[in-house]
Amino acid sequence: MNILDQIIEHKRTEVATRKSLYPVKLLEQSIYFATQPVSLKKYVQREDKSGIIAEIKRKSPSKGVINAYVSVERTSIGYMQAGASALSILTDNHFFGGSNDDLTLARKYNFCPILRKDFTIDEYQIIESKSIGADAILLIAAALEPKRLKGLAAFAHSFGLEVLLEVHDEAELNANLEAGADLIGVNNRNLKTFELNVEVSKRLAGIIPSNAVKVSESGIESVSTIIELRKFGFEGFLMGQNFMQHSRPEVVCKEFIDELKSVKE
Repeated sequence: MNILDQIIEHKRTEVATRKSLYPVKLLEQSIYFATQPVSLKKYVQREDKSGIIAEIKRKSPSKGVINAYVSVERTSIGYMQAGASALSILTDNHFFGGSNDDLTLARKYNFCPILRKDFTIDEYQIIESKSIGADAILLIAAALEPKRLKGLAAFAHSFGLEVLLEVHDEAELNANLEAGADLIGVNNRNLKTFELNVEVSKRLAGIIPSNAVKVSESGIESVSTIIELRKFGFEGFLMGQNFMQHSRPEVVCKEFIDELKSVKE
């Protein structure tokens, strides 16, 4: 089994447990169920923002522990003050060290789009996403059959949540063109081998439908990479490790965005 298969297998068990502990009726009592989600798509396209979706994650299967003691409050506020377009919060605990509480804490202090970064395989997780304050969810093509992915996307939309569809190659993208995703993210990291290659984003750019916002994910470490990716129509840039590997991720994020602005101007 590759790491993605292991994660999905564990996620099935985890979701079954959470269903029994936190029934849907309980989730629906959350204060966030009555609130209107903030559009990730619109914020990524705002000209006064950077297009960067700044991520908070403590660890990953490929890198191990990255930043175990990050302050979600300080970092999330700092990211937004730095000029990030949105936040991405890892909520998977077993493999990434995150939690639903991380997202809810970020929601408490920030009025911006928050992407729940997790491995969504069940409608329950979408209801859960709404209940913890998320504005958008991630659906990974490599983890779902196209029909199933399309159904989950429609279910998310019924709650006002936007969908970031993540693909890794042409086959995954072509199989999910009718999924109705609001944003399509090209993950430059192969989830099976962990190999990184930003050229994957450039290769897939021309196939992504014009009605979906293009997002490049993983392996973005320099301003010049973003400038280059913009030439291929990318407006969103999901960045985590590049910031999180420092003790003050929000400070590094600000330095990065300031440099990006100076080049742009």
